[in-house]
Amino acid sequence: MPTSSASTNGSVRSAPGGGVQSLERAFDLLERMADAGGVVGLSELSASSGLPLPTIHRLMRTLVACGYVRQQPSRRYALGPRLIRLGESSSRLLGTWARPHLARLVEETGETANMALLDGDEIVYVAQVPSKHSMRMFTEVGRRVLPHSTGVGKALLAGFPPQDVRALLARTGMPAATDRTITTPEGFLAALDEVRRRGYAIDDNEQEIGVRCLAVPVPDAPTPAALSISGPAGRVTEAATERIAPVLQQVARDLSEVLTSPGGGPTV
Repeated sequence: MPTSSASTNGSVRSAPGGGVQSLERAFDLLERMADAGGVVGLSELSASSGLPLPTIHRLMRTLVACGYVRQQPSRRYALGPRLIRLGESSSRLLGTWARPHLARLVEETGETANMALLDGDEIVYVAQVPSKHSMRMFTEVGRRVLPHSTGVGKALLAGFPPQDVRALLARTGMPAATDRTITTPEGFLAALDEVRRRGYAIDDNEQEIGVRCLAVPVPDAPTPAALSISGPAGRVTEAATERIAPVLQQVARDLSEVLTSPGGGPTV
């Protein structure tokens, strides 16, 4: 974290950007807890953050009092239930901010557009704009699926280290949704190599027979997110893929600018 300077009264320290240092540190600790799986000890937080134990203990005591962290009987600390409401509200807003970009995808590709997040070990769809075709794909917002059989899952996991991908697959298993589903870690890791080489992911009848999906990650998103289009395999052909993939990549970059800008998303 950046070095801060004392305020005029000596009671509050401010970060160089005008923020409050204790808030920055508290949010940094919460993010480190999430990266570590949600449960950590003070010594682990001290080692990863570089903060002294007394400082971490004081911050954690405040977070526990507010309900954002819980102390376990083992004396380790876990992310608290009050974060759930914040996360759910944030996810809804993320879908709201994404919707104009999804509408643009539908306009330019003709196919249903989706936004999905990686939530734990699962993919959750948070926004969708349907195609105008009479034959179109529909995925219920809020639906959860396993990553290995989806284009968005591949797009997201392509950015993860192989050992993390293997660990996730070991936890979820790799059940076959269709006879085209990849069901081995080696096969899936090879598919992720292809995603990195091409710059986009393909679900070719792997989640549902007769459906093809193209997906890309949203660069620098605050949480792992991906955009996709899906449609009948007869329309989302190889030739269509060459036209659609660059559009997906550009829209993902444009959405990234919205999500990472200081002003956040549009007024809602």
